[in-house]
Amino acid sequence: MTKISQRDIEHIFERLRSGVVPERGLEAFAVGIDRSRSEIGRQLELAGNNEGVFKFLRGGYGCGKTFMARLALLDAQAQGFATSFVVVSDNDLHFHRFDDVYRKVVQELATDRCDRGALGFILDRWIARMEDAAIDGGANPDAEDFDAQVQQRIESDLASLTGGKAPEDMTRVLRSIFALKQQNKFPEASALLSWLSGSENVAASSKRIAGIKGDIGSKEAMDYLQGILAITKAAGYKGLVIVIDEAETMLRMKTDIRAKSLNGIRQICDAADRYPGLFWVFTGTPEFFDTNRGVAGLSPLHDRLKLIKTGNFANPRQPQLVLTPFDAERLKNVALKLREIYPTEQRKQLTKKVTPEFIDLLVNKVTQGFGGDVGIVPRQFLRQLVNILDLAATEPDFDPMTDGGYDLVELSAEEIRIRDSLPYFEPESSDTEQYAVTF
Repeated sequence: MTKISQRDIEHIFERLRSGVVPERGLEAFAVGIDRSRSEIGRQLELAGNNEGVFKFLRGGYGCGKTFMARLALLDAQAQGFATSFVVVSDNDLHFHRFDDVYRKVVQELATDRCDRGALGFILDRWIARMEDAAIDGGANPDAEDFDAQVQQRIESDLASLTGGKAPEDMTRVLRSIFALKQQNKFPEASALLSWLSGSENVAASSKRIAGIKGDIGSKEAMDYLQGILAITKAAGYKGLVIVIDEAETMLRMKTDIRAKSLNGIRQICDAADRYPGLFWVFTGTPEFFDTNRGVAGLSPLHDRLKLIKTGNFANPRQPQLVLTPFDAERLKNVALKLREIYPTEQRKQLTKKVTPEFIDLLVNKVTQGFGGDVGIVPRQFLRQLVNILDLAATEPDFDPMTDGGYDLVELSAEEIRIRDSLPYFEPESSDTEQYAVTF
């Protein structure tokens, strides 16, 4: 059994009660993903060796794309990477707006010691290294000009790390953040940190401290990301892993936004080798990849990402990594692992009531509403399972074999469409057309 902390155990079950993928402890109930995890591990090794890489996780609803992506980030952090997990939304993440992408990525920065908003933590580590380097070079930390020497190292290090491509405003802001912290002016430093994170709500008075005026725009956002990547590595991390989850959400956007967003993804893929140590992970459904409304409608992107199958086999090392849907046996094994780690002092009572035979029954009950398709019900199944585990552990008279109908609970919009045999998106007449390539 995988060792797991009590804190992570409580986190797992609290998240599953809400029908969402936990952010920690996933290895404790991971089943049937060794092949996919191995390929992600290969990509992490490439990124750790200063390659810029990307991967697209492909799978239908319920097959575990978000789970696999979350696990990839945990594996990455365990190996010394910083990470960011971003979910595509209809309203505020359009991939032709690289400032949108940058803001989301930086705001969700995380490390093994900081769950979210880790940019400040990473900057502090980097600056501490610059201070140590100055001292190792003979500087006296008690000298009046020591801070000036460190500032000079910060600027020269950033220029060296980015090949001189770091935006001038980025250098100004980093210089000012360091100076403000040395003066114990932490609110002012925090405001500039927010600006560097892509915020558009920083007061003009705070910007004037650093000698800047505007906000980070789309044209320069990827240069800023390159700077953040360089600083992250200089702070002692192997690199940066960015997950973009639920890319199929783009299929519901307006045609012009879809076209621009897909072109944005193409530009990210084409520029991957210019970001050594950066690993992009996208997740998407087959509709996202295979329809003209999605990737197939933009020829250059489709040519780069298209899935090649030889008979029933798909090479896991190609850009699309095909995830295996759940079957009844795999779902049952997940349930048994969760039963094993469930936090209770009534272990015998729990295992006596929630038996393997009952789990088989629950799989059948939950899949009935979806025509028996096990592959699309894990979320619903796990919510029901955790509810039953709770009752079995707390109610002495509860008998899961006789006391529950186990009706599906609060279906998501996607699950309703699947249940009703509807497509993921509303078809449009333009769905057969190709997108124009933009630069």
